[in-house]
Amino acid sequence: MNSTDKRAGCALCIDAPPLDFEFSYAFQPIVDVHARRIFAHEGLVRGTAGEPAGSVLSRITPANRYAFDQACRDKVIQTASRLQMPSHLSINFMPNAIYRPELCIRSTLRAARRHGFPVERIIFETVEGEQVSDGNWLAEILSEYRRIGFKTAIDDFGAGFAGLNLLADFQPDIVKLDMALIRAIDQSRPRRAIVAGVVAMCRQLDIEVIAEGIETADEARCLADLGIALMQGYWFARPQFERITHEDEIPWAA
Repeated sequence: MNSTDKRAGCALCIDAPPLDFEFSYAFQPIVDVHARRIFAHEGLVRGTAGEPAGSVLSRITPANRYAFDQACRDKVIQTASRLQMPSHLSINFMPNAIYRPELCIRSTLRAARRHGFPVERIIFETVEGEQVSDGNWLAEILSEYRRIGFKTAIDDFGAGFAGLNLLADFQPDIVKLDMALIRAIDQSRPRRAIVAGVVAMCRQLDIEVIAEGIETADEARCLADLGIALMQGYWFARPQFERITHEDEIPWAA
């Protein structure tokens, strides 16, 4: 992204009218099956009455994309603080809606301070399915977030842009394995071999691995055997609208 694009993008933020719609959040836990604790909750956008994310995301346009991204940060932090979330908070962000990360991040810092949520417990992860043509630009954004004190995560690792080339330029705190790799992994030798390789590589790079999209106890057990402690999926808990999950609600026996 060149300097002209950045100036034009920042103008979209400064001059943008307020959003003409409201939204809220559901939260899904990311659990540590070894420590039997909740590591984080991922904030998932919803309509004000709990409608699916699509009802909100369908209203995003090039003109309001940046304003929406900024509004999301404030809303999810405000909601997590109101719910007295004790875990990390994972916030999705849109790389294509960021023009100058050192400026874009200021609103997040203000929101964290205003609502009393610790910066060191905030994780920024790339939006699922967000296509980024410039891997170096994504690495620059994530590097700036880390410099400020946030944790960083690459979503859908193993699919689309989130590949090995990105890891060569930037090592995030966390990678989240693409759920296509997780599905029925207990029945697939190739999937187990691929995941074992990713786990070994990330261990050498000091990167934590989260397996997402887990739907069965057999998948969870298989992933634990492969050395993965952090997991997320319907097997453990579904997203809860304007509510966090508590540790006594998690099926640890899996």
